[in-house]
Amino acid sequence: MTPITSEKRPAGLVVSAHSADFVWRAAGAIALHAQRGYRMKVVCLSFGERGESAKLWRKPGMTLDAVKAARREEAQAAANILGAEIEFFDLGDYPMRVSDEALMRLVDVYRDLLPSFVLSHSVKDPYNFDHPLAMHVAQEARVIAQAEGHNPGQPIVGAPPVYAFEPHQTEQCEWVPNTFLDITEVWDLKRRAIETMAGQEHLWEYYTRVALQRGVQAKRNIGITAARDIRHAEGFMRLTPVVTGDLA
Repeated sequence: MTPITSEKRPAGLVVSAHSADFVWRAAGAIALHAQRGYRMKVVCLSFGERGESAKLWRKPGMTLDAVKAARREEAQAAANILGAEIEFFDLGDYPMRVSDEALMRLVDVYRDLLPSFVLSHSVKDPYNFDHPLAMHVAQEARVIAQAEGHNPGQPIVGAPPVYAFEPHQTEQCEWVPNTFLDITEVWDLKRRAIETMAGQEHLWEYYTRVALQRGVQAKRNIGITAARDIRHAEGFMRLTPVVTGDLA
């Protein structure tokens, strides 16, 4: 990874549709970069209070505000473990709707953060329309934040690469990983963050298995005889081109 030499810390932005999505799919990337000096920020567009909190809704007397509060507490705890900032837009879910005001709020996040990379959802997801909407908004805000004419005088965003993190059902989402990130050294932090998500305990072991599987695939893609020991990894689908001086 490129050493940090500039006065302004490099940064990464994660746009999460619901308050647990960033944990399952990108907690390793967040923790790894945070440990290496990056300012990592998570934007949760919603709490997932309607569609992703079934366990909480089964409790007697549960209310919408109580579900939101529980989900906020879980996500904040996870972000603290990973070393990330977190911001909640509270846009609602199932369905999620993003106003121009919310879009411009995300543009402001880009302009403040000036991220070196952006992580969000797959472009398609027939099982959850909130997810591709989050990626659409992440990309639209990125384009606006690059515009010289938007709030002239502010630093503009360059062209940070955009990655789609792993959806729950990859084939149906037409998601194909072309980037594997070795998260072995921060796996314990990711697992601790996963375990803060008490409302979705049924996913803890599933995403542990995903990390192990991606670790095997990452190892395969550097050569099985390589000395590097990769046990856990996260997969990403890079959506923006790589510009390089050679193909080695």
